[in-house]
Amino acid sequence: MGHSTVLFQGKKYSLIRTDFNEGRSTKVYAEELGNNDFISFNFYISKMGEKLNPCEMPSEKVMDFLNNYLLL
Repeated sequence: MGHSTVLFQGKKYSLIRTDFNEGRSTKVYAEELGNNDFISFNFYISKMGEKLNPCEMPSEKVMDFLNNYLLL
């Protein structure tokens, strides 16, 4: 389990990452500080390949976050 503060679209987010199954699955939850926006997804690695599973949001929002956040 790890915690970081990141910057996304000019706003700070508290990001929590938890790995399971010897790193083959990961849960990420990032919550905007001082507001109610969030990013939430699971990522799985299996013999059949990799899978990104957004939680209650479009995959485009998750991909935008992953491609554009900055670690503070």
